[in-house]
Amino acid sequence: MEHPVTFAICGCGNRGLEAYASYQSLHPERMRVVAGADSRPERLAMLRQRCGVAEDMCFASAEELLARPRLADVLIVATQDRQHVPHALAALERGYHLLVEKPISPDLKECIRLRDKAHEAGRAVIVCHVLRYTRFYAALEALLRRGDIGKIETIDAVEHVAYWHHAHSFVRGNWRRSDETSPMILAKSCHDMDLLRWLAGERCLKVQSFGSLDYFRPENAPEGAAMRCLEGCACKDNCPYDAEKIYITNPHCGIREVGKIWPLTILNSDPTEENIYEALRTGPYGRCVFHCDNDVVDHQTVNLTFANNIHATFTMTAFTELCRRTVKVTGTLGEVEGDLKENKLLLHRFGMPEQVIDLGNAKSEFAGHGGGDMGLMDNLCALLSGGGTQGLTSIDASVESHVMALAAEASRLAGGETVTLADFEAR
Repeated sequence: MEHPVTFAICGCGNRGLEAYASYQSLHPERMRVVAGADSRPERLAMLRQRCGVAEDMCFASAEELLARPRLADVLIVATQDRQHVPHALAALERGYHLLVEKPISPDLKECIRLRDKAHEAGRAVIVCHVLRYTRFYAALEALLRRGDIGKIETIDAVEHVAYWHHAHSFVRGNWRRSDETSPMILAKSCHDMDLLRWLAGERCLKVQSFGSLDYFRPENAPEGAAMRCLEGCACKDNCPYDAEKIYITNPHCGIREVGKIWPLTILNSDPTEENIYEALRTGPYGRCVFHCDNDVVDHQTVNLTFANNIHATFTMTAFTELCRRTVKVTGTLGEVEGDLKENKLLLHRFGMPEQVIDLGNAKSEFAGHGGGDMGLMDNLCALLSGGGTQGLTSIDASVESHVMALAAEASRLAGGETVTLADFEAR
């Protein structure tokens, strides 16, 4: 395949258009977006403006785009979780290679069906586990494979979701209900299941999980809480989850601080302070966090056993200031720990001085998931230009992380029952 690789996009939202399609502006010699589909006219207008897509190559639905003969080399499937597999299967029938947003599906049978169809079609199906493509996790995996800390014994990983991110995405937002999208451990943390499988280097055998929706419930609403944050709420001054604070003044995500970026572009494609206030008055993001229809957990832990006798723990929590991931791995000859946000690893070989591995300033040098979004696009374009179909996060590897996540959710719902993955996958 010659450069540039051509792409069509189903779902021109934050991930499809603002993350992956933005690679074209950096490397037009490698990527060219030629078609797209979205039900929102303003998103298609953005696609035309940002990527130069012709008006007659913009479609009002994925189904309309997929009714046409193949329009590009690759289809980016960035629709809602439960639409991924139907759209991906139709695209394989048309001959597309695929870049599929995670999670593949909350239905394990659908995940396996897509994996089998990818093999049958002989096309590349890459899943967006973007963290494997960061310098941070790539350096950590290479260090472990070299044996720098001896045989791995334990891995402890924590996903710090951040209170404002959780309130935005998993209380007020699109991923608040597992029956409409996916359970939290899959929607948010299949990244982490994928990383644990990759770092361990062997299949996961058993999982056990605990967790709940503990805080963001109606009975926890403080006295005087209004149904909407802009409707004279008596608790507003002392509530960190107040929508006006989060979307207007918060240093991490308020429009006065960060400008026209996510999560503000979810409320309005071209956010201004005026239209953000209007969205808070009329839309779902202005609701009190104690009076939403959410049901996904706000914290969860998972214990995992791998085939090489590595044991791992994973914690997902909403209740942190910063959105980041931390990890610590212990081995027979040393230990290594790090923070993705800091982009540094601290290597402690037993009996030797600490070694600081500085992987650069992720905030200034990279965009999106510590550089993982652009790393994924680099890898995919190189793979297809070289005629390959098996990438770092091909569907075979991704399905393993989905089995882990879905088994963990089954364990949580069963009160922490240990689940054997081979039995779970065979159900």
